[in-house]
Amino acid sequence: MTRSHRRISAAVDVVCEIAADADRSTLDGVIEAIARERRRPIVIEGAVLPPGVCGQRRAYPDRDVIVIGIDLPNYDRTLAHELGHIVFRHDGIPVESSLRAVSEELLAYLLSERTLQSAVVDGADNDDEWEAEAFAGQLLQRLRRANTRGAARSIVSFDQALG
Repeated sequence: MTRSHRRISAAVDVVCEIAADADRSTLDGVIEAIARERRRPIVIEGAVLPPGVCGQRRAYPDRDVIVIGIDLPNYDRTLAHELGHIVFRHDGIPVESSLRAVSEELLAYLLSERTLQSAVVDGADNDDEWEAEAFAGQLLQRLRRANTRGAARSIVSFDQALG
């Protein structure tokens, strides 16, 4: 994958338009609107995660789960980052239903080990992480602007007209 700011901006435009159509202008509202649009639930859970892991997206056969570390200094940024992984359909780590019997601690450890291996040793996730982080930054910036300037629908139309 080639890193593309244009791809990020286009994705944020689409997400904001979906949110505006649903009259949502908060991050939680955006996530609800995206889940509805995809016809696939997105569940948000808090958990104690391994050191260095702020959040994870877990893909189940019937839903996506965003796990956010408790006591994060920037909860919204991490939540928007994980939403970026969902929006861009990054492979992530599929969690099969058979793993539901495994303890949360063991599952978090296994997932963090896999993430460490692919990001640090293999370098495979670097582009996905960049894309999710760039998406989070632009989305949060757009939501801040929308929430200080007026109705969500008019802000999306105005922002798209300006480019």
